[in-house]
Amino acid sequence: MTVLSRMGLLGASLLTLASSAGLYAVRTAGMPAHEIYGDEDFDAILRLPTRIVNTEDGVPLVVREAGSSLSPMTVVFVHGYCLRMQSWHLQYRHLQERWGRDVRMVFYDQRGHGESGSSNSRSCTIAQLGRDLGSVIDATAPRGPVVVVGHSMGGMSAIALAAQRPDLFESRIVGVGLLATTAAGLSKTGIGRNLENPVIDAFRYAARTAPGFVQHARGMARAVVTPILRAASYGTVVAPRLVELSDRMLDETSVLTIVNFLRTLELHDESAALPVLERVPTLVLCGDADMVIPFSSSEELAAALPGTELKRVRGAGHLVQLEFPEVVDRALDRLIQRAFAHDVSKRRAAIV
Repeated sequence: MTVLSRMGLLGASLLTLASSAGLYAVRTAGMPAHEIYGDEDFDAILRLPTRIVNTEDGVPLVVREAGSSLSPMTVVFVHGYCLRMQSWHLQYRHLQERWGRDVRMVFYDQRGHGESGSSNSRSCTIAQLGRDLGSVIDATAPRGPVVVVGHSMGGMSAIALAAQRPDLFESRIVGVGLLATTAAGLSKTGIGRNLENPVIDAFRYAARTAPGFVQHARGMARAVVTPILRAASYGTVVAPRLVELSDRMLDETSVLTIVNFLRTLELHDESAALPVLERVPTLVLCGDADMVIPFSSSEELAAALPGTELKRVRGAGHLVQLEFPEVVDRALDRLIQRAFAHDVSKRRAAIV
């Protein structure tokens, strides 16, 4: 079957995708006239001091930092699929107010997202994202305790890092936050059911054989993938400014990035790394209206990590950190407190 004939499958699937888009429209309809985030500067992170971290395969990652290198704790935030560092804006604002100089924050755009460089399809894997996270930590926090907080694909990146470099969880990493994520692929649960779609298969094929054509047909690609992601973003009616932010991040993501990461999201499995995470305080948090990562997946993840905090966020969709920031912020506060205590305990044990 040719690329064009595969793309012709789009028309046969639009009704299914329209139902997802309709769900999204219902959830964002009938909002109050006032705007809760009317004056919010969601791009404030972009004005932080910037550096470039080059990965081992030469992809430049754009990194921004808030706080002093002398702070007693560094928190590294790792965003999810089709997002960028601004998805952590509300947590950035909260941690600044709550922790001040005690916590330094590091944000970065994952490869193929935001301002960071792109790579070939072979490097669009969860394993590679784990290595990228290791490079960011080595460059920005070579000393002192680190907490890693990952959302969705960012949480998968953190688990992949545990598989690759367990030594970091003995030395520098003293806490991990896993938000709306899973250790295994999405092929059997949540949005994975939507990914088993002949249209998306056609785009995978087109990306391998005619990437220029896919980029030229951006509008068609958006019609296939973005309604699914938009429908899954929120579980309740949310402020229009939040919808605008998440839509903008999705729209700014390259079509090739969207397509190239689909297979690794479906099939990756880092479950063997979970015993490494048992060494540090861990938070597992998910919304119970999340269609991408069902809450049952988070329950399974927490069950494999004795002593972890499992937090269920009632009514939240996949973008839980934007939809229910207060709940997420309080959970991160508890994680940071546990991480500080864990670091003190380690230091005392080393002296003895």
